[in-house]
Amino acid sequence: MLGSGLSNQVGASVAALAFPALGAAGVVAVRQWVAALVLGAAGRPRLRRFTAAQWRLVLGLALVFAVMNLSLYAAIERIGLGLAVTLEFLGPLTVALAGSRRRIDLAAAVAAAGAVVVLTRPTPSTDYPGIGLAVLAAVCWGCYILLNRSVGARLPGLEGSAAAALVSGLLYLPVGAWVLLHHPPTLAALGCALAAGVLSSAVPFLADLLALRRVPAHFFGVFMSVNPVFAALVGLVVLGQQLDGPAWGAIAVIVGVNTAAVCTSRPVH
Repeated sequence: MLGSGLSNQVGASVAALAFPALGAAGVVAVRQWVAALVLGAAGRPRLRRFTAAQWRLVLGLALVFAVMNLSLYAAIERIGLGLAVTLEFLGPLTVALAGSRRRIDLAAAVAAAGAVVVLTRPTPSTDYPGIGLAVLAAVCWGCYILLNRSVGARLPGLEGSAAAALVSGLLYLPVGAWVLLHHPPTLAALGCALAAGVLSSAVPFLADLLALRRVPAHFFGVFMSVNPVFAALVGLVVLGQQLDGPAWGAIAVIVGVNTAAVCTSRPVH
């Protein structure tokens, strides 16, 4: 799970290097195609044997996967890697708090909300569309955790994840074709997009699936708390995106709140 988080954020930072040439949509399209090829070859899904119930899970996971990546990359393009990933992290936090009515969880939710306000610090120049895209990615990440766990439980091996990646890749065929036709990429940009596909799609997708077969969905959130920290550090080192003291403090609060909430919460099935 730690390897998945680090790979994901390094991949996102590499993808950001290709934004000027391909844009967020173009980078996501290439990323989805790489994931489809890698996971399709690894999982070898027997699509004709899937039942209707299994297909519903696969299609749901494919849609969530596609929307999550596009909304996150669009947010990174507007508000930076550290802030975007920290807001996206509210998805696993919601999963951790789901179904609980205890006072400690209510306090955790309030603390997280306060940290988000500090992190975004609304002003007349605040990029609200970018923040909204990051929140949409958070919703998708919460759904991704629950759906990925269900897919792993109801389909053998990597077949479910591979099928979802293939469907997601197909969804991006027209988008990617249009972007590449109107904005021919440089070799460097294409290389960055391909690397992002491996680091941010194939590696985390496989790692998350294997992890969610071994740990409860709510406990998964503890380890995902490394993502905002990794994102801030990688954004600083690779992209030169600096965060000030209050922003680092807000990230620490959100990570701490998630860890405390998950360690004391009931399992989410």
